[in-house]
Amino acid sequence: MLLEDGAWFRGSTRRSLDPVPGEVVFTTNLTGYQEVFTDPSYLGQIVVMTATMIGNYGINPEDVESDKPQVTAVVVRELAREHSNWRATASLDDWLAERSVPVIEGVDTRRLTRHIRTAGAMRGIVAEGTVGPADAPRHVVAYDFGMKRNIVRILNALGCRVTAVPSSAPAAQVRELNPDGLFLSNGPGDPAAVRYVLPALRELVGSGMPTFGICLGHQLLALAFGGETEKLPYGHRGGNHPVRDFSTDRILITSQNHGFAVRGSSKAVSGTKELEVTHRNLNDGTVEGVRHVELPAFAVQYHPEASPGPHDAQGHFAEFVQALDSQRLSR
Repeated sequence: MLLEDGAWFRGSTRRSLDPVPGEVVFTTNLTGYQEVFTDPSYLGQIVVMTATMIGNYGINPEDVESDKPQVTAVVVRELAREHSNWRATASLDDWLAERSVPVIEGVDTRRLTRHIRTAGAMRGIVAEGTVGPADAPRHVVAYDFGMKRNIVRILNALGCRVTAVPSSAPAAQVRELNPDGLFLSNGPGDPAAVRYVLPALRELVGSGMPTFGICLGHQLLALAFGGETEKLPYGHRGGNHPVRDFSTDRILITSQNHGFAVRGSSKAVSGTKELEVTHRNLNDGTVEGVRHVELPAFAVQYHPEASPGPHDAQGHFAEFVQALDSQRLSR
């Protein structure tokens, strides 16, 4: 699904699909989907169902509000494979298919609903194919140390075109791409194995280029400015690690997957005065975030993109985009 503001959401369908446009809206009904889809008030709309599973009690000939579905498409998190109700005469999937109404499932309907709630109802299209914001207003170069696809999806949804470069890319190659900002991706293992990238990072970040790092990228940003890293006794892996954000004094539940960490005490990063600690793990006190004291560069040890995991920290991406926009305005 592609929205008119450039945001897009991936899903799947059990049948072939022709492009279907419409106004994208959501409904919070837990039941009554048959009445919703046949309500003339929904004419020409792509309806997002916020309930987790749709279709588990099938379709019957009595609970209709008009003689056919009025919606142009249906978007769900999960479409029931089986239905059970003594009144049911067909499955929801078959009933919609017979009437040429596509159903897109596997969509992150929670994120989609939040997006619509914030941006307002807008036009969209449901179609098969690929999408990439080639004319996005912001250009980010990402050092790819093992980057997860959901990071790119989120940056794309926020209006960023992402160009990935290998870890061996020199600073000159990155500058030739004329990016608005720099992203340092996640990746496996010991950051000492990729120390060869540190001179390029220090040069690029030192030029004032807005920079955001995640996981391994967080450790490399620290090393680039004289910080130190250490191997953890058993690492952090899972989706329920509590982290304290010093700037807001909020607790974030985060997704993590790493065996090394930046060394530091209190709000100081060991080995450097150019960085300060912004986040700490509440379980063992390890450093979970750093920020440069003068330059627009920050990084976090956890995974704000989740996938899987909680979304408490996804605001870091918006913070990065805000830094990109501020830099563009100052040029």
